[in-house]
Amino acid sequence: MHIIKSFIIAFSMYSKLPMPHTEWNEEDMRYVMCFFPWIGIVIGAVVYGAFLIGKWAESVRNLPGWVFALIASVIPVLITGGIHLDGYIDTSDALASYGTREKKLEILKDSHIGAFASIRLVTLMLLTVAGFGCLRGNTQDFLLLGAGYFLSRICSAIALLTVKGAKKEGTLYTFAHAAHRYIVLSVLFLYLAAGVIFCIIMGRNGRLPGGCGLYTLLGGSLAVVYYIRMAKKQFGGLTGDLAGWFVTVFELVWLWGICIWS
Repeated sequence: MHIIKSFIIAFSMYSKLPMPHTEWNEEDMRYVMCFFPWIGIVIGAVVYGAFLIGKWAESVRNLPGWVFALIASVIPVLITGGIHLDGYIDTSDALASYGTREKKLEILKDSHIGAFASIRLVTLMLLTVAGFGCLRGNTQDFLLLGAGYFLSRICSAIALLTVKGAKKEGTLYTFAHAAHRYIVLSVLFLYLAAGVIFCIIMGRNGRLPGGCGLYTLLGGSLAVVYYIRMAKKQFGGLTGDLAGWFVTVFELVWLWGICIWS
């Protein structure tokens, strides 16, 4: 029963998909991070479905390709309710302040959006639309893209459970404190291994040694390293907003990795 409730809590917290109402307590939150990456699978499936519909509409109705690029760019936002984008905005404001560590943590709590966050948000969305517009539009690319939504959440969850938090409060700390670390980390690393193998197999092509999947994985790995170093240096550890920033940036890096290397 705790596992079912963990599933419901994960999707209630990190998505806008309808879920039954359940009371949250520490025991029910032990395995939430095991189900967090599943939301990425849902996003990948919906994006792929939109691609198939867009391909049909393009051939039958002469729908321009840029329409799909726009729709695909907002699908993750619609499914998650923008929770990760909110973290990206807050973190962008904090980083742009060039203030002390304490000042940056205060900015993360501020509900207002600053000018720099607005600029970076627009830039992010334009780069995302452009990335979808540059995809070759085959099944291989979209399977790799779906793996990116899955892997971004796996890496975020592993970092949550292995890297020091910047503060002992907030949603991130609550989930990290409640998690059954040994079991959850074991499941996450199994997910990670499966995702890496999938990307290497699906990303093979004759143009690149090792294939597109290997080079895209390298780009994602660099995003993980940068995230952890930045979080420790700028904020003294991880927070929920930083986790949202990471998921957003990882997925952008992953999208452009497929565009460049496929």
